[in-house]
Amino acid sequence: MQLNNLKRLHKNKKTRQIGRAGQRGKTSGRGTKGQNARAGHKKRPEIRDFIKRLPKMRGRGKNLNTSIETKPTVINLRDLSVFKAGEVVSPETLATKKIITKLDASRGVKILSVGAVTAKLTISKCSLSAGARKAVVDAGGEVK
Repeated sequence: MQLNNLKRLHKNKKTRQIGRAGQRGKTSGRGTKGQNARAGHKKRPEIRDFIKRLPKMRGRGKNLNTSIETKPTVINLRDLSVFKAGEVVSPETLATKKIITKLDASRGVKILSVGAVTAKLTISKCSLSAGARKAVVDAGGEVK
């Protein structure tokens, strides 16, 4: 046995470091002074201030209760006066005659009974009100 082989039975007990050289002394890891150094410090999250500045009505705005369903473009029977007898009325033909836009045609079309129809028309891919359906059928047209 040599002196360099000797080992203790119990390791040295580490003394608790206090003060400037210690792990948790003086300011105890809180830095110096200010709001963060105080007991029970609660700093407002900065993002909250930005959220508070935004207008109250976010999302869908004032009309929160309106449906998000896309509503069809509404036209009246009197708008169909540009069609001749025997022609087919559909969203595509309405767009080509520039009664509605192509975007409106993609949303669908509903025909209401305002006005009168005299020509014998075939209506397809359009929804009709009950009065408009009756007026088209009475004029000799058909609804597909």
